[in-house]
Amino acid sequence: MTVSLPRTAALGVLAALALSACGAAPDNASTTADGKNAATATSAADFGGMDKLVAAAKKEGTLNAIALPRDWANYGALIDGFTKKYGIKISVENPDGSSQDEINAVTSRKGQTRAPDVLDLGSSFALSAAQQGLLAPYKVASYGDIPTGQKDPQARWYNDYGGYISIGCDAKRVKTCPTTFADLLKPQYKGQVALNGNPTKSGSAFGGVYAASLASGGSFDDIQPGLDFFAKIKKNGNYTPVESTPATVEKGETPISIDWDYLNAGYADEFMSKGVDWKVSVPSDGQFSQYYSQAVNKDAPHPAAARLWQEYLYSTEGQNLWLKGYARPALMTAMEKAGTLDKTAAAKLPQVTGTPSFPTEAQQDKAKTVLGQGWAKAVSG
Repeated sequence: MTVSLPRTAALGVLAALALSACGAAPDNASTTADGKNAATATSAADFGGMDKLVAAAKKEGTLNAIALPRDWANYGALIDGFTKKYGIKISVENPDGSSQDEINAVTSRKGQTRAPDVLDLGSSFALSAAQQGLLAPYKVASYGDIPTGQKDPQARWYNDYGGYISIGCDAKRVKTCPTTFADLLKPQYKGQVALNGNPTKSGSAFGGVYAASLASGGSFDDIQPGLDFFAKIKKNGNYTPVESTPATVEKGETPISIDWDYLNAGYADEFMSKGVDWKVSVPSDGQFSQYYSQAVNKDAPHPAAARLWQEYLYSTEGQNLWLKGYARPALMTAMEKAGTLDKTAAAKLPQVTGTPSFPTEAQQDKAKTVLGQGWAKAVSG
């Protein structure tokens, strides 16, 4: 694998959720130490401590997750680790779904046992879910160590892992791999450039358009140049509407994929055994960094298991498992100071320079509006 200085993961073909109305309403039978419904617990202390939370979660026995591909940021290891540690089965629906699919499932299945318990959302979608009143406030034990700018003051969501938009390239199919957004405009990449989804639904594709904007004279306040960039590469034939996944890469359908660096880097390991030389570059002309965010469904059918899942993800074990998947965990700085960070895994991260900055809530809302109004037109025809 070659990782260059100055990507999002293949979400897969964005399957539409089956919005069935079946399933009985959950009874949220788990209780805290003082007899309250587990759905109102805002910390492990409300259960009487971690041991009581674990007991309540084990009694529920199940966790409903959604849109968590096993090859995305090492989620396979996280799912297996949680089940092995607590004996709680995790059911993952629509693993290749988008952030918007997750929100749709919460709203359409309110009161059903099939509703998602937990959500892993692109940051702009986490903000939207909080604004819609869909998320439960809950502070994990390590909440205080999460940087202030990476968590909701009401603890309805907080960042979990992140990375930089990068360009992945099949070096056996592409003679000279692009390393910048400017490169992607070259005629030699005709029909080869793909995103992993629709940016109006997918957090990673959203990040790809934002990065293209920064590379084209735009800013966090102005994503329009990113739309114009994709309109340009659509017009010159370089952009393909095929949504990039590991399968499309192996088939040669999407030899160049704009995605998060942790996904592209993880795919490089996966593809090596399949004869694909997948190179990864973080484009110097469009360095866009973003985190995904964790949240608990306010109406989670398994509220104790949902909260225990959050505690696991923000434990040293959980954070280091994300790190092993090439993602930068939210507690990375705190763990480095505490000496609990997996230094070997950290050394393998794609290298970038500078300190990342992030768009504000207002800037992301504005960008989503612009994309919603113009994306289809930009890549049509």
